[in-house]
Amino acid sequence: MSCSPPSPPLSRRLWPAGPARWLGQLAQASGIATLRADFQIIFERDPAARHWLEVLCCYPGLHAIAVYRLAHWLHQRGVPFWPRLIAHLGRCLTGIDIHPAAQIGKGVFIDHGVGVVIGETAIVGDYTLIYQGVTLGGTGKETGKRHPTVGSRVVIGAGAKVLGNIHIGDYARIGAGSVVLRDVPAHCTAVGVPSRIVGQCNTTVTPLEHAQLPDTEAKTIQHLLNRIEALEAQVQRLTHCTHPSPASALPTIVPDSHSRSASPEEALV
Repeated sequence: MSCSPPSPPLSRRLWPAGPARWLGQLAQASGIATLRADFQIIFERDPAARHWLEVLCCYPGLHAIAVYRLAHWLHQRGVPFWPRLIAHLGRCLTGIDIHPAAQIGKGVFIDHGVGVVIGETAIVGDYTLIYQGVTLGGTGKETGKRHPTVGSRVVIGAGAKVLGNIHIGDYARIGAGSVVLRDVPAHCTAVGVPSRIVGQCNTTVTPLEHAQLPDTEAKTIQHLLNRIEALEAQVQRLTHCTHPSPASALPTIVPDSHSRSASPEEALV
């Protein structure tokens, strides 16, 4: 009587070992905690998120991040063609273009997301908030590290362009429509075209308070107006000192209090 080896389980026969092992490695590499953080951060950052099924089915930012993590996992293992194809299909589905070679931390939330572009060598830290129309791109055709490095818990406003191999510090805030070409220190706010550092911010407590961003152009114009008024007042003072009026140039006769007026008889004498 021969002893035959036990047959593999039904799940192993229906699902080959190769794909099952790949999916297990994918789950381990991407991390269940990372996927959970990508999902949970939406409820913290978006007041319109009310139901988990709505978030799971109707948020393109979440879909883009999930597709990216699959493409990135394949890219890290040297799989040709398929990572770029998966990223391309994800862009067609969500309108968000993320290169498979980019490095994105956990809990990154892409709100609305249409028009977001994240380049090949870009690095995005944990719990960063990115609005629609944001570009993390390069400035030329140079090779190597050519895209920005974004720290943790950064807020990048709608339509902002962060270009080149620059560093955005932790908890920094980029105003909507800004073009950032230089490093932004941690806990600082950058606005304008090109961007200027306008002060520190508190994204730890109020990451969504975009109304607190200062209007640098209005402050500059007001400063110029105040300077013009001060210069005009100074010119008027100098004009009065160097060119006195004719009335002020005539000598002033002060009558003697001790002298008396002459009588008509004395005047005839």
